[in-house]
Amino acid sequence: MMSPAKKNQIREFLDSLDRQDQIWTHGFLEGVLNGMAPAETGMEHASAENKKMTIAYGTESGNSKKIAGLFATRAKQAGINAKLVSLDQYRLADLPKEEYFLTVISTQGEGEPPAAAKKFYDHIHRNGFKLPGLKYGVLALGDTSYPMFCKAGEDVDHQLGNLGGERIADIQRCDVDFENDAQNWMNQVLQKINGNQPVGQPTVKTIKKSAGKKIYQGEILTNINLNDRGSAKQTHHIEIACESVYYKPGDSLGLVPRNPEARVEAIIALTGIDAERTFVHRNETCTAYELLHKKLNIVYLPERVVARYAAHVQMEIPARKTGLLDLLRRYPVKDPAHFETFLQQLEPITPRLYSISSSLESVDGEIHLTVARDTFLISEELKYGLCSDYLCSLKPGDTLDFYVHHNDQFRLPEDHRDVIMIGPGTGIAPFRAFLSERDSAGARGRNWLFYGDQHFTTDFLYQTELQHWMESGVLNALDLAFSRDQPEKIYVQDKIRQRAGEFFRWLESGATLYVCGAKKMGEDVEKTIIELVKKSGTREHAESFLSDLQSAGRYLKDVY
Repeated sequence: MMSPAKKNQIREFLDSLDRQDQIWTHGFLEGVLNGMAPAETGMEHASAENKKMTIAYGTESGNSKKIAGLFATRAKQAGINAKLVSLDQYRLADLPKEEYFLTVISTQGEGEPPAAAKKFYDHIHRNGFKLPGLKYGVLALGDTSYPMFCKAGEDVDHQLGNLGGERIADIQRCDVDFENDAQNWMNQVLQKINGNQPVGQPTVKTIKKSAGKKIYQGEILTNINLNDRGSAKQTHHIEIACESVYYKPGDSLGLVPRNPEARVEAIIALTGIDAERTFVHRNETCTAYELLHKKLNIVYLPERVVARYAAHVQMEIPARKTGLLDLLRRYPVKDPAHFETFLQQLEPITPRLYSISSSLESVDGEIHLTVARDTFLISEELKYGLCSDYLCSLKPGDTLDFYVHHNDQFRLPEDHRDVIMIGPGTGIAPFRAFLSERDSAGARGRNWLFYGDQHFTTDFLYQTELQHWMESGVLNALDLAFSRDQPEKIYVQDKIRQRAGEFFRWLESGATLYVCGAKKMGEDVEKTIIELVKKSGTREHAESFLSDLQSAGRYLKDVY
């Protein structure tokens, strides 16, 4: 434990620094802890003096912020006036004025930018302006498990070029083991800005790569449908035992679902391919059966893959989402060898993320999920979502492999702070974890939950637990919106309107606002809050109300 005297010395030192020096110090210390700290070389070249650089990051898990901070440190040490900023706080009007603009951005889901970078991403794609004086570079973070690897970074790199910017370094695409690639890219950028003169090298020239995602194996303890008879929905509470698992409230569980065995066997029988025939897939040797069952997306092929198949079989095939088995039945391959060559053009199964609905403080060695079984129609035929169907079909004793997706952008505040949680449907998942954590920790902050679904009698998820938390005082307020229990539909945003006065009093007293659930719901909640601010007349610019909260770290979203 650090002594009080040393703590005071550090506080006095930090108080003496200006903003830029604080940024440098932050990056330097983080670099020391991660083995990436630059050495004090004294190599601040005259060619770099008076040059200005903005390093903007868009992050979901915090990795982009970490790299951007280290880059700011390196740039400042090279004599460059470097400014570090999150893309959600970046002033878009400053972009045409920039001299050097470097972006570190991750990619989410189907090639989308992180929520914090969405405003910037949309701005550069929708506005008809030019950036002839901009010199830029893009460091893209991604995960090769996803078909749209680094797509958001590629889009930003391409669009900045379209707007007239000058690329000072080719885009660098980084997988989960990003440290060495990121560091080499930093060196390249700084050397280019420095007039191709050498720049100070890091103290540690070779960084030990991280092991990437830690894969856990868990065993299903419980898998029950939370909805009552007569419900139009099927929502499963799943408890998984895993002694070594570590996560925090706000994190998600990630996994690659398996394709149904019956479908795999039907494809093998239809094509005549040898199930034991081996292939090399991403540096791993797999049988044809393993590829079809565990690795490749065969259930719902995107249009781009259907187009590849059409070219392969040289047939006219409508460009629509369909399954591989249906394609093979309607447009068969010539022989097993013909199918084998196409097999390697299929895309990997995309990992899915589910908000964790438990706290290790209350269920040590377990991880809980709240999973809605997804249903939809294709050509009037009922279909089920691949991953939700896979999870909901697991039985006690079954095992599954998963990883934990850490989300430092969706965390509880200090124990004494109040929280407002808006999470209808499965959006309640992280808030069950929040309440469990605060209950176990004896947190003093107040807790207010807005929850809703279709019907009180059939769709009130975790009703008994929420009632217990109300009785014990863990929940200070619970507002319910069951949309179809009356002629006029009522949603969580309607409950916010009804409680507007108290809602804003909580925010004015420092409460943190959380929203989790469907993206459309999140948009409706935002519109409602802005409308209420406008009506109150308490702020000149109502639209900035939520962005101000977000900048202060008091408005956090996890929408999908």
